Amino acid sequence: MSQFTTDAITGEPEVVEDEPSRGASRASVSLPAAWPSLKAAVTSLRGYQRPDGSVDPAVVSRSRELHELVDTIIDALGALAGDFAYDADYLAASVRDFERWVTGGFGVPDFFDSLVAFHPELHRVDALQHVVVFPMYTQNGSPDKLFEAVAMQVIWPDFVAELEAGDYSNKLFVPLRFLDFTDGYNTNSAVLFPETVSMRAIPAFTWGAIFADREAARFRLVVCAAAEVTRLELPAGAAELLESQHLAEETFVMWDLIHDRTHMRGDLPFDPFMIKQRMPFFLYSLEELRCDLTAFREAVRIERTGVSAGYSAKTVATAARVQYAVIFDRVFRFAISGTRVRNYDGLGGQLLFAWLHQKHVLHWTDTRLTFDWPEVADQVIALGAAIDELYWRSIDRPKTAHWLAAYELVSSTVTPNPASVWSRGADALPLDGPPRGLTDAVLPDEFPLSMFFEALSKKMTGVIEQTAGITGISVID
Repeated sequence: MSQFTTDAITGEPEVVEDEPSRGASRASVSLPAAWPSLKAAVTSLRGYQRPDGSVDPAVVSRSRELHELVDTIIDALGALAGDFAYDADYLAASVRDFERWVTGGFGVPDFFDSLVAFHPELHRVDALQHVVVFPMYTQNGSPDKLFEAVAMQVIWPDFVAELEAGDYSNKLFVPLRFLDFTDGYNTNSAVLFPETVSMRAIPAFTWGAIFADREAARFRLVVCAAAEVTRLELPAGAAELLESQHLAEETFVMWDLIHDRTHMRGDLPFDPFMIKQRMPFFLYSLEELRCDLTAFREAVRIERTGVSAGYSAKTVATAARVQYAVIFDRVFRFAISGTRVRNYDGLGGQLLFAWLHQKHVLHWTDTRLTFDWPEVADQVIALGAAIDELYWRSIDRPKTAHWLAAYELVSSTVTPNPASVWSRGADALPLDGPPRGLTDAVLPDEFPLSMFFEALSKKMTGVIEQTAGITGISVID
């Protein structure tokens, strides 16, 4: 999993055979009997917490309800053990963590023990449920480490299991579907990452979870609207993808599976991008885009080699949909979502759009957006190859030289801010000081939106705002 910042928007695939009612069956999933009381108690408890997760000692001394709420949570966690035997160790550890939090006077919560006891990666079974409670911030959601309760369901179709068992091994990857959640997830957050939990130490992480249903639902809403605004005539495969939440969810699972594993594969700069380090945000743009374009490239390979290479018809059809998803999500949603402050996923969307336009396979002519679809895949792959070449050469370059080369790659396609110091070249930059001086010289909006995206953003703002808190269950096929 890549390491994201809490104030950025991240960005952040099947043929249905004899499964006509998947959307309806998800909407009727029954939650465990203990869930309503657990959610209500956690919601009330959040109202007592300070941003670091603690409770003001003055409030603790006079609040009987605070203790009653924790007792309710502990009782609910105990009751859940009967429904989730495979999570028994986690539920027991969570009870102990809550008890220690109370004994310690409701200070900054430490849920290390329950975190290391939770192992969803060991139970990747389609439709399997989990319920968790952690003090945590939610990426692209709440920056405060408040308690969150989440009820969720694993998405693990057979064809994805086969891909993971073959060329795309990713033992840490857990794709999920929301069933219910507390307010921290009534946001743009679509991940459950262990590093967001409040804990005393950093363990070796063994899983990372992505809510593919939220990714799919907001993709469908945004792309349908953007296609109408731009008068884009959608290919049949893309239209089918937008019509079905089920297909969209499995498309995103396949995309995420390959994207996620790519962060630690390839000719990388020496320091993995998962390590927290301050550097120009356009480097994160290239890393996230590299992983997406790797997923795109592999989807093209699977589609082109097809069943002759041992892939099922379902896998091949999904690979074709992954390609549409990568292009349309990057271009229509990533580019115009979030603020313009170091929006690295936004820049990645801008870069892909501009690259395809300048390669003459994407056209904005007569106020209509069109693609030369037979040529698009090879040009997307070419952008990925340019980033791969940058990475391959990075091992022989000093850090500052790599940063300058990365800027050149981006700025040769996306026009920088006219006020940019970086755009003036190496002679204008503080190369004689520490690297942080170079990072400080990057403008918050180093690569402003083009006129196309400025106009599109004005028409799409309301639609994008509607996607906060969206889930697969909340949309209707």
